[in-house]
Amino acid sequence: MNYPLSLFLVGACLCFFVLYFKFKYLIILFLLYVILGRHLDDTWVAYIGNDFRRMLKWQKINSGIPSGRFGHSSVVIDDFLVMFGGINDNGGRHNDTWVGQVECHESLGVTLSWKLLVVGSDAPSQRGAHAACCIDGRKMVIHGGIGLYGVRLCDTWVLELSENFRFGTWYEIRTHPCPPARSGHTLTCIGGARTVLFGGRGLGYDVLNDVWFLDICEGNPKWVQVHYELQNIPGGVSLPRVGHSATLMLGGHLLICGGEDSYRHRKNDFWVLDINAVPSITMQQPTPLNSMHLLAKMWKRFKANGYEPKCRSFHGACTDNSGRYLFVFGGMVDGLLQPGGPAGLRFDGELLLVELVLR
Repeated sequence: MNYPLSLFLVGACLCFFVLYFKFKYLIILFLLYVILGRHLDDTWVAYIGNDFRRMLKWQKINSGIPSGRFGHSSVVIDDFLVMFGGINDNGGRHNDTWVGQVECHESLGVTLSWKLLVVGSDAPSQRGAHAACCIDGRKMVIHGGIGLYGVRLCDTWVLELSENFRFGTWYEIRTHPCPPARSGHTLTCIGGARTVLFGGRGLGYDVLNDVWFLDICEGNPKWVQVHYELQNIPGGVSLPRVGHSATLMLGGHLLICGGEDSYRHRKNDFWVLDINAVPSITMQQPTPLNSMHLLAKMWKRFKANGYEPKCRSFHGACTDNSGRYLFVFGGMVDGLLQPGGPAGLRFDGELLLVELVLR
């Protein structure tokens, strides 16, 4: 059966996690979000087809489990969605791990079946607003977040899954140095077992702009920081942020979109971190960057043409298979509050398409 391209949407919570998932001819977007303070757990599919710009029609296909939450993390491994943690309506933190199998049927269409993954007693503590990604196409990595009593965390954990996805094993990576405690940051796989961490909110509630690389090679995982000065980057004063998205695009470019600063001013700008221009990608030692020419190649602020979206933070983003197109969904935006909405919070339901044009 030839399936059209589609978008897949699950649940509701404050932080939006939109994931790229390929199953035959499907592109699947998965997230949980919140509306008017209630954390929803429903699931939706929208078929795109070959025309990214056509009108989409959402269809509800599932609900019930996992329970509604926000600040969780989710990754795609094979034909499965793997989700960890999050925060519930009452502020309680989770440390459960769920696996959802996505299937396509002639008669039923797209289905998603969740089950609680069996893991050992050694697992990450309860948390939300952490960062996560998939490495080696088979493992999940998480870092940091907000734990019990609002304490920000700095630990790094890896989840290994059994072949049948019935069991999982968590183990902690302990290295020095490592990124300081934070939440609302991003962790993005840049190939194999290599990841890059950017931004977030630290212990002093300041918004960060530091860049760390992690290479989880066999027996010798290591965090390496790239040191640089904001004043040496054109427009760099606007770079620190939390609640942004960071997606690997065509040509090894990490596209950073939106977020908010220390004063909770939301953004709608685009920055690109050129992975190939970072000297410390060899993971050998911390590298201070003092050359303005080198920094100009490493960091670039992109100008966006066409439709101007609202400034937003804690949205979701993912690329299509080509790495040229970025889907951006939802998030917290500025503007008039919805009736009965939480003070100071407004959520957006736009789905945006961004095309990356390299010259």
